[in-house]
Amino acid sequence: MLRLTSFRTGQPNYEPADEVSLDDDPGRGGCPSADGGAPAGCCLFTRTLVQPATGAARGYDNVRWRPRPVSMTRRKLPIGMQTFREIRESNCYYVDKTAYIGRLLDEGKHYFLSRPRRFGKSLFLDTCKELFEGNEPLFEGLAIHDRWDWSARHPVLRLSFGSGHFKEPGYLHKEVMDQLQILEEESEVVAHHDAAPARFRHLIRTLHQRTGRPVAILVDEYDKPILDALDAPEVARANRDFLRGLYAVVKDCDAHIRFSFITGVSMSLQPGSARGYPSHETASKVSLFSGLNNLKDITLNPRYSAICGYTDVDLDTVFAPELGGLDRDQVRDWYNGYSWRGEDKVYNPFDILLLFDTREFAAHWFETGTPTFLVDTLFSRRVSSLALDGMLSTAELLSTFDVDDMPTEALLFQTGYLTIERPEPRGAEMFYRLGYPNREVRQSLNRSLLNRMTGDASRPVAHSARLYDLLLVNDFPGLAALVESFFASIPYEWYTNNDIASYEGFYASVFYSYFAGLGLDVVVEDSSSHGRLDMALRFNGNVYLFEFKVVELAPEGAAIAQLKAKGYAEKYRDRGEPIHLIGVEFSKEARNLAAFDVEQA
Repeated sequence: MLRLTSFRTGQPNYEPADEVSLDDDPGRGGCPSADGGAPAGCCLFTRTLVQPATGAARGYDNVRWRPRPVSMTRRKLPIGMQTFREIRESNCYYVDKTAYIGRLLDEGKHYFLSRPRRFGKSLFLDTCKELFEGNEPLFEGLAIHDRWDWSARHPVLRLSFGSGHFKEPGYLHKEVMDQLQILEEESEVVAHHDAAPARFRHLIRTLHQRTGRPVAILVDEYDKPILDALDAPEVARANRDFLRGLYAVVKDCDAHIRFSFITGVSMSLQPGSARGYPSHETASKVSLFSGLNNLKDITLNPRYSAICGYTDVDLDTVFAPELGGLDRDQVRDWYNGYSWRGEDKVYNPFDILLLFDTREFAAHWFETGTPTFLVDTLFSRRVSSLALDGMLSTAELLSTFDVDDMPTEALLFQTGYLTIERPEPRGAEMFYRLGYPNREVRQSLNRSLLNRMTGDASRPVAHSARLYDLLLVNDFPGLAALVESFFASIPYEWYTNNDIASYEGFYASVFYSYFAGLGLDVVVEDSSSHGRLDMALRFNGNVYLFEFKVVELAPEGAAIAQLKAKGYAEKYRDRGEPIHLIGVEFSKEARNLAAFDVEQA
């Protein structure tokens, strides 16, 4: 007997409209066309045997599809829940990710996934745990249910580094030994090993031999012992070396393992690439996984781009009862936008659940973890805030994980403060244009940068409120005075032994961060046929075009002259809105405003 199964790539909400009758010809597979009722690329529909479905699935088409009905029954919001059983047994909303597990099993054995914090990695691992342990009632009605052999129960070993004091020398070894002891007690395995890798190896082999079933290995927050100790490099390197030996056990015990899945924030892979596709998907080049060269990194695999997080379709179907009273476009603007090369951009689940609970648009995700290390790194490297939105990178650079020298692009991307906006192929190399994923991150990160600069969070708050009020009435003399206050609030010590005052980008960064921190519609280095404009602002039916210059002391009028000479206003004339040219000049000696020239274009 054959049965229909839908394997999601991000939009699961279609079902067959007719009874399906299949002959022995599996067809050519793929997604149903738009003519059949489902948008191209939304799903991969396959037919599989009802018997244990662990082999490759075969596809078919020529079936009419219809949207699945949307339930308007309200459920509990799974805020803070990371256990699959609790969510399923507590009548909570659940976005079905189980078809991804089926695909993983069809396509390989050892996997790695990087996603930012609070993106659902732990829940996905716990779902895998319950599946391999054969807890069938939890999977009723889910995509994987009818294609899983529920008579086969596999031992599961799960390690988690989500909590602990990993800055302390030797703590990691104690933590791993404690976790292994708990696993041994649960499975009634006796071990007499002083080294964690040997103990781990013994546990895997014993469980396989005892049950006759290969083991599932799940590792959560694999990199946290390193990330937590980045400001203590010796400890970070020691933790890295210890973990390298522990993870190498997965390769040594390959014959005893059915499936392994390792997750974390930092990416493991440093691949070569051609048009954006890694020349290989193994982690053989990475120091941490140097012994585990059969690990497949799916972080930037488009087919797994929505394996964690919620899509727009998920919100419109699974969470439909919660959308009442919320502006759908505002939800997208605030929280959508994360991309790992897939067609669908995704939401951070934590943001969405808090939005539905509080009914308020706020920086829910950002506020759960202050990016102090990130902000300090950006300042120490003199990274302009204007440069963040529009950085160019490669897959190799984005996936770098180096304890001693983490590239800025990789740090921002892996922690979720920048995302992939679009691919840009150039010759045989694929580049990626990065940008802020959404309003929440853009506003919050720029506020953090301002707080770091002034050393007093109250000053940027007062300045931002005043900036908004002045823009509403186009009070340009007031704006000039406020800009002087911006720079006067930066402590003198900030400039000591630092020639940053000579850089135009420093002044422009402060300027931009105030506007971006308010969530205003700001574009930096806006291109036209005449050149690149420093900054454009659209607000309250007006267009403001800014050019920044640094002068020795006295104003020179160069900024306003360039705005007029380059004809930057021409690009905006068809909007029919007032256009204001604003030339801003900063004095290198006074370290403050030298000129604030305003003309109507």
